[in-house]
Amino acid sequence: MGKKKEIDDRFKKFGTKSFTLTSKVNDFIDYLEKEKVMGTKCKDCNINFFPPRADCASCLKSDLEWFDATNDTGELVTFSKMKYGPIGFEKDLPYTIALVDFGDYKIFGRIGKNIADKDIQIGMKMKVKVNKLDNDRINYIFEKI
Repeated sequence: MGKKKEIDDRFKKFGTKSFTLTSKVNDFIDYLEKEKVMGTKCKDCNINFFPPRADCASCLKSDLEWFDATNDTGELVTFSKMKYGPIGFEKDLPYTIALVDFGDYKIFGRIGKNIADKDIQIGMKMKVKVNKLDNDRINYIFEKI
C-alpha cells in the first residue's frame, strides 16, 4: 500500500479567516510565529515581493530568497475604514486597511487598532508587526513609528 502524502496546511493559520489552506510559501507562517514579517526576493531580477511568492512574476524562475521586513520603515500611501466586511470578519468591524510603501516593496494590511482614526495621516511613518489572534491564528498589522 502506498504512503499517504502529508498536506502542508500551515497557511490555514493566517488571518481572521483563511481562504487558502496550502501555499508554496507556507514558511511565511513559521516566520510570523517567530515574530518576523518576511517577503521574498528574486535572486535573478532583484525584485522584492510581498506577499511572498515562490515564483518571480518577471522572469518566472523559482530562485527566490526570504527578506525580513520587520524592522523596515515605510510611508502610508492610502487607507480606508471598513464598516462592512466579508463573511467571517463581522467581529473585526470596524477596521482600517492600508497600503504602506517600503521603497522596494509595498505591503497591504490592517492598521493596528491602537491608532485612533484622527491620528492616521497619508505619509505617516509606519512599521509592520506580527499580530497574534485568537484560536492560534496570526497576521500582521501596521503601527505608527
